[in-house]
Amino acid sequence: MKKGGLGEKPRTISRFWLRRLCETALFGCCTIVILYIWARFIPTGYQLPIGLSVTDLTAAVAAIGSLVSLILCFWLPKNNETAIAIFVYLLSATVATTAVCTSGGPSSPFLAVWIVAAIFSGFFGAIVISSIAILVAIQTVIAAIQTGFNVQTIIGYLFFGFAPLIFSFILWSRRQPAAEGSDYADLADRLSTVEGKSEVVINTIDDGVLAISRQGNIELINPSAQRIIGWDQGDALGLNWKSVLKLASSDGKDVAEIDNPVAQALISNKPTHSDKLFLITSSEKRILVSIVSSPVGKDGEGIIVVFRDITREKAEERQQAEFISTASHEMRTPIASIEGYLGLALNPATAHIDEKARDFITKAHKSARHLGKLFQDLLDISKSEDGRLKNEPKVIDVNEFVKEIFDGLAQKAAEKKLDYIFNPAVKINDDGSEKSLQPIFYANVDPDHFREVVSNLIENAIKYTPYGEVVVDITGDEKQISVSVKDSGIGIPKEDIPHLFQKFYRVNNSDTQEINGTGLGLYLSRRLAEAMSGNLHVESEYKKGSTFFLDIPRMSNIEAKRKLEESQIDPAAKEVSDELEMQMQSMAMPQEIAASTEPSQANPVILSSEPAKSDLSPMQTLMPTPTTQMPTRPPDEIASQAPAPPQGTPITPQESSAQSQKAPAQPVAKPPTLAEIEDNLNTQRRNLSIPDRK
Repeated sequence: MKKGGLGEKPRTISRFWLRRLCETALFGCCTIVILYIWARFIPTGYQLPIGLSVTDLTAAVAAIGSLVSLILCFWLPKNNETAIAIFVYLLSATVATTAVCTSGGPSSPFLAVWIVAAIFSGFFGAIVISSIAILVAIQTVIAAIQTGFNVQTIIGYLFFGFAPLIFSFILWSRRQPAAEGSDYADLADRLSTVEGKSEVVINTIDDGVLAISRQGNIELINPSAQRIIGWDQGDALGLNWKSVLKLASSDGKDVAEIDNPVAQALISNKPTHSDKLFLITSSEKRILVSIVSSPVGKDGEGIIVVFRDITREKAEERQQAEFISTASHEMRTPIASIEGYLGLALNPATAHIDEKARDFITKAHKSARHLGKLFQDLLDISKSEDGRLKNEPKVIDVNEFVKEIFDGLAQKAAEKKLDYIFNPAVKINDDGSEKSLQPIFYANVDPDHFREVVSNLIENAIKYTPYGEVVVDITGDEKQISVSVKDSGIGIPKEDIPHLFQKFYRVNNSDTQEINGTGLGLYLSRRLAEAMSGNLHVESEYKKGSTFFLDIPRMSNIEAKRKLEESQIDPAAKEVSDELEMQMQSMAMPQEIAASTEPSQANPVILSSEPAKSDLSPMQTLMPTPTTQMPTRPPDEIASQAPAPPQGTPITPQESSAQSQKAPAQPVAKPPTLAEIEDNLNTQRRNLSIPDRK
């Protein structure tokens, strides 16, 4: 409410305080009417003395005031609240004045009612105070005439009539400057007004709304939420939100707390959003919902959850995506044919045309390529939205990859005479070549996705920069790589930045009217960036240029080099390496068994002779030779003097002792350890250029 004082306009009265004023006037007028009826129709023994002071005139005026106040309590006009408030107050003051004047004047039992009413006259400003003062003066003159100009009566009327008015003027005029804009009643009025409007909005919107306390209990549920979930207000209030708002994933399982937007908003006191969860209603029906959870206050006082059914919306999106995918796929074939035939027409080896025709065909070929790219973008978008977009990550050197894309678009920048800069620091060698001093950044991403995003950012920077520079830079830390494309072009208005990555959205102003575009490039770029576990964002100032940032996860140099070496191994050599691993494991097992079960010296076991090398497999040729590695076989000299019996022939103890008598004793080779076997295998790997597996 706007303050008012003497010489100022009346206060602006809100509907809230106007209702309170009407209710107060109704109570006062009805009280006088009830006292009058009581004094006239109740037996003498039960009458109140004050009721006998109410005259017929006072009762009539009070009845009129009661009727008007009652009507205004139930039917309050939407406009002119201040005028209605003044009218109600003047009507109440008239009832009080009439009651005082007709029941004894200064000695009236209703004098206190008049004093209270007169004190609040200053609340409505100088106009109301003046009107009440005139009314008091008229009553004083009438009373003086009726009493024969009795001095005592006149003084009483003047004192009790004008003293409250003077006090009201002093009270409200002195409070006005100090309380301007901070009056408690004004604040309460605004709060009550906001509360009333909020309640109307919450109960009217189609989205479900839940107010959840810090303890997780439901404190408010609107009618739409009751309709969607199937819970009545009386049943849901006070319950824990988990028993009412049951969420499930696409496979029907309960949502983990870390993926639950409501639980995370309560824990972190930060806004959360999800449109991939299903809500299980009271009738066990599963509906796809979009949920937004917003904290209330800074101290985690609770959250407001807004959700809506998006089942039909998602179904329509899928139908649109299927249509776009089918149409794009079918149109690519004729476009490719047109582009191919136009290319043949431009090829001097296949066609001979004059320069004018060549110019026409060149423009048609350029348009066909643009149309083909548009269909490809539409197809990629539909694939990304329904999960059919392939992601085949490979290890790439981001510096070299971006430099290659940068060089490929240099001609477009040269055509517009832009300063085209690849910002990573360089050093000139003695031979004049550039040597990069930039740290080497490796990333495990899909090369095609990465190329398309970076190319689109650089092409947009060139397209939307009429003059100036385009700067490409690469920075990063241990966890992240950031590729930035900065231009000094037309920039992006602040209000357009939040919508920039939406599908088919284009900035529409005088600077972009002559620049062609579909609004799909940045949308697809962000989807591809997210598919690479990255992020795409922008910083821009209108008329001063823009900077786009592509952030992707970084791979450590050690891990990147290991994967690069593995990818360069010949498949046959890799198979040999795997077989070597298996042989090492198979050789380690008998050695462990031999250590645990050592053969008896009385019954030695002699192995068969070594097979011919021509009979060995390629794998066996890489194994240690028996003379140096296999201790259970006799040396070559022993084998030449006493050849071993054929494989599988049993050897008796007598034959064994006879052979030992013919041949001199030879020292038995020490069994190789696992470390020696592994060293031998590593030597074989190095001969095949196979990386060690440790």
